[in-house]
Amino acid sequence: MKVYCILSDQRAYQSRSPAMFSAVLRRQGIHAVYVPFAVEPEDLGGALQGLRALNIAGANVTAPYKEAVIAHLDDLSEGARVIGAINTLVRDGRRLKGYNTNAIGIMDALGAAGFAVEGKTALVFGTGGAARTAAFILSWLRAGELWVAGRRLEKARAITERFGGRGLSLEMLRGIRLPAEIVVNATSASSPEESAELCALVQGLDLGACRLLLDLNYGRRRNFWREKAAAEGIAFLDGLLPLAFQARRSLHLWTGLLVPPEEFLQGLAPAGACAPGGRP
Repeated sequence: MKVYCILSDQRAYQSRSPAMFSAVLRRQGIHAVYVPFAVEPEDLGGALQGLRALNIAGANVTAPYKEAVIAHLDDLSEGARVIGAINTLVRDGRRLKGYNTNAIGIMDALGAAGFAVEGKTALVFGTGGAARTAAFILSWLRAGELWVAGRRLEKARAITERFGGRGLSLEMLRGIRLPAEIVVNATSASSPEESAELCALVQGLDLGACRLLLDLNYGRRRNFWREKAAAEGIAFLDGLLPLAFQARRSLHLWTGLLVPPEEFLQGLAPAGACAPGGRP
């Protein structure tokens, strides 16, 4: 039996990935299990050595390690190298190679939702690995203009210097009308309990031009991004659709099988609402 896993901090236990992958592996007749591993930051290097020593067949990596894990890998795919963040590990003997299937997962999810990015103004909240991924794919899909906003202006500008666009601090968004036609939340906060400050900021934004709000998180009982979209008549997507599409690509890298995305969405359906904190 092969073992696949997801690496995170305590949020590993809140991820929907184990339930989703387990359902798909079972239906595909693959003799394997998929389990969560919670890793402390100081143990990340040791955890990667553990994957090698224990012959783990493949792994996903999620917040907060999408960038930090790169220092412990043997190689990166071209896309992962450009983005500077990974979410999928493929092993070849004792060598581990990092890939980013989150970017194509976002692209596939937007396509499934019927939203064309080309020529549209995009605003990304966040400055971590998820934000880098979102900025990359929006640029790749030829967004007309790209803005990245975060608490620290220098981190937002570092992303736009790499992928184009304009970096903003969150404070710079107060009191202005935002012409963004797609807004992506790539922070880890979607409920007021996670960030009362960001919740208040989002509630006060003027998003009159927005046509789609994509929150890369999922599973919150109360989601201020969803509430904002509902209040302003904006179409809303949470992170479950991108999760299913990126997982499909991860499984393809591990097994060579390209399973229909409906299989992964079906794997998510039975579990119902999950605990707060989920990320692709």
